[in-house]
Amino acid sequence: MITDSFDNQSQAIINPVRKENAPAVDACIVTFSHEIEKYVAENYASGEITSLWCATGRTPVYLIEKNGKRFAFYKTYVGAPITVGLMEDAAAEMACDRFILFGGAGCLNKEIAHGKVMVPTAAYRDEGTSYHYAPAADYVTVGKSDTVAEFMKTNGIPYVLGKTWTTDSFYRETRNNFEKRKADGCISVEMECAGAQAMCDFRGLELYPFFTSGDLLDAPEWDDRGKDYKNGGQHDVGHFSIALALADFIS
Repeated sequence: MITDSFDNQSQAIINPVRKENAPAVDACIVTFSHEIEKYVAENYASGEITSLWCATGRTPVYLIEKNGKRFAFYKTYVGAPITVGLMEDAAAEMACDRFILFGGAGCLNKEIAHGKVMVPTAAYRDEGTSYHYAPAADYVTVGKSDTVAEFMKTNGIPYVLGKTWTTDSFYRETRNNFEKRKADGCISVEMECAGAQAMCDFRGLELYPFFTSGDLLDAPEWDDRGKDYKNGGQHDVGHFSIALALADFIS
C-alpha cells in the first residue's frame, strides 16, 4: 500500500545532490500562475540564475535582487509530484534552503477564511508524494506557520491560521470528504502543501507556504499591495508582492 512507501533504510536510485559552486540565494519563491511569472520577469527579474528541466520543457529560474539580498523565483506546475520534483531540482541547482510557496486554494470555511490569506498549520495527506518522504500519518505539520503568521500580522495583512487539505484529485472532492475535512479543522483545499512540506522536512529545508482564495481584504498597513492589485484571483500580482516581502522578512 502507498502508506507503506516510506523507506529510509536504503538509497534512492536517483538522488539529487547540490552542485558544487551552486549560485547562492537567500530564499526561493515558487508559484503557479503564468501571469505572475510574466509580471515578475518583466518588472523584477535581473536575469535568469538557472533552469530546471523535465519532459514538459524548461522552467526558467529568475534572479531578484532587493535590499542587498538575492532571491530566486520560478513558476511550477499544479500537483504535488511535479512541484516537489522541481523543488528538489531547485535545491540542487542553487544553494538555497528556504522556499516560499504561494498560490490559490479552495476555501472550506468562508466564515473565517474568505478574503484573508490562509496560513496552513498542517496538511492532510490525501495525495501520494508525501508518503515517500515521511512515515504514514494523517497530517504533516507545517513547521514555519508561526513565522508566516508573524509576518502577516506585522504587515497588517488579514490572515487566518488553519489546517489545509492536500488532494491529488480535485474532481473527486466529494461532499462527504469535504464535510469530514471541514469538521477536522481544514480551512483550505489545494494540491501541493503536504508533499512539499514532507519533502522539505526530509531534506532539511524550510517551507513557508500561504494560500489565497477570492478577494483579499484591504490591509491599510500594507503599502505595496495596492499598486499591484489586479483581479483578486490566483493571478493577482499583489500576492507576489506579499511573497517577496516575506522572503525579505525570513532572510
